[in-house]
Amino acid sequence: MTEQNGSKLRIHPRVFWTSAGVILLFVVFALLNLEQIKSVFDAAQASITSSAGWFFVASVNVYLGFVVYIIFSRHGAIRLGGESAKPEFTMWGWVAMLFSAGMGIGLVFWSVAEPIYHFSSPPWGGPRTAAAAELAMAVTYFHWGFHAWGLYALMALGLAYFAYNRGQALTIRSVFYPLLGDRIHGWVGDLIDILAAVATLFGLATSLGLGAQQVNAGLDFLLGISQGPTEQILLIGGITAMATVSVVLGLDRGIRRLSQLNMVIALALLVFVAIAGPSLALLDALVQNVGVYLTHLPKLSLWTEAYSRGEWQHGWTVFYWAWWIAWSPFVGIFIARISKGRTIREFLIGVLVVPTTMTFVWLTVFGNSALFAALYGDGGIVEAVNANVATALFVLLETFPWATLTSALSVVVITLFFVTSSDSASLVIDIITAGGHPDPPTVQRVFWAVTEGVVAAVLLLGGGGGLAALQTGVIITGLPFAVVLLLVGVSLLKGLTSDKSQEREAVRA
Repeated sequence: MTEQNGSKLRIHPRVFWTSAGVILLFVVFALLNLEQIKSVFDAAQASITSSAGWFFVASVNVYLGFVVYIIFSRHGAIRLGGESAKPEFTMWGWVAMLFSAGMGIGLVFWSVAEPIYHFSSPPWGGPRTAAAAELAMAVTYFHWGFHAWGLYALMALGLAYFAYNRGQALTIRSVFYPLLGDRIHGWVGDLIDILAAVATLFGLATSLGLGAQQVNAGLDFLLGISQGPTEQILLIGGITAMATVSVVLGLDRGIRRLSQLNMVIALALLVFVAIAGPSLALLDALVQNVGVYLTHLPKLSLWTEAYSRGEWQHGWTVFYWAWWIAWSPFVGIFIARISKGRTIREFLIGVLVVPTTMTFVWLTVFGNSALFAALYGDGGIVEAVNANVATALFVLLETFPWATLTSALSVVVITLFFVTSSDSASLVIDIITAGGHPDPPTVQRVFWAVTEGVVAAVLLLGGGGGLAALQTGVIITGLPFAVVLLLVGVSLLKGLTSDKSQEREAVRA
């Protein structure tokens, strides 16, 4: 740990400089090889998805299965922070923050686009039918549902348990104390934190790249601004500058106020679409979507296209699992930070159920509104989404009254998600590279906020502004961290079992 009184610099030297060095090497390599980088991206994604797709699918099922086991096990009664610990936040406050953790640029980007994509090109069956629409929503629920929140819950529980019940620092290496002992303070622990920092940064860069594409599409709809990599990189620069201002203002004056404003605007947009759209049909759809999702869940969970040898799953499910895995340190640290004082059972049920339910409501309102327009309208939304996925939300809003106003509000929502995600993730990366210090200085958060914007811009520039470059970056970093998450489960189970053994010994004594 390094500390300087003047700047109050707190870093874990090996973790900070190695993480920064890896990112810098990537940026320099990409900028010096812009013509070749796209072929490198394509080859890397094809190699990983074809050889390790099964591993992503199996791993995410293991994460969820482990979390469900802990809920029903005797370990569920353990209280995070000890028996005398009290929750820092009220139940409603905690639920609200879990909801905010479940919202982000990605959900706004894909809530219309993904159902339409699956409707026009389903994983199986014929396209553009009522059955295809039903399957489209089930698949979208699958990608955003219990499996995603299962891996977040696993990471968050590991962090919270070892921080609050074992007195370790709130960083990824601490979870491995039962397996590694004091070696977590050596090079092995450094490697774990470096992987977490790099995975988080690339996961965020993917979200920022998607956000830039969608803001660009919205501004083109509103103001006639052309869409392309140059415009999107300029947007990343401008919004990263806003995130830097939020960093300087601090958590209370910056991120908290922006988050509250954003949730109000997002909720207003949700209510408007629910009322202006086919309201009664949306209620029907919500109930049926849940049933179809649960019906298809076993098949979707284990489906690897082993017999068809297709590419659909590689482009969708594998990408999503890698994306969520890359985001797990960020979301896990946030959830762990707000959950002290809750029992493990209450914690896991809350993390699994609350964000998933809210996400299903959001996906139904926007996704089914788009699907009903495709099924019973002129069908133009399908062609528009296939032509440019970033325009999906704005094409839908154009079918409702006050399209200009709601599109402008959507651009604001996406921009604010952009800012708050960058600010929050830079704080998490900074905590990791500061050895778990809970209050790293502003100058380091500014560094990581700027670095995130640079990586997102390089991914878009190197990939020609396409989604494939963003997918490749997150898949490459998500693969090694998928192994880390499996080891988190092993280490956590060992720690919980040891805890119970000590309790039984104390009772006998």
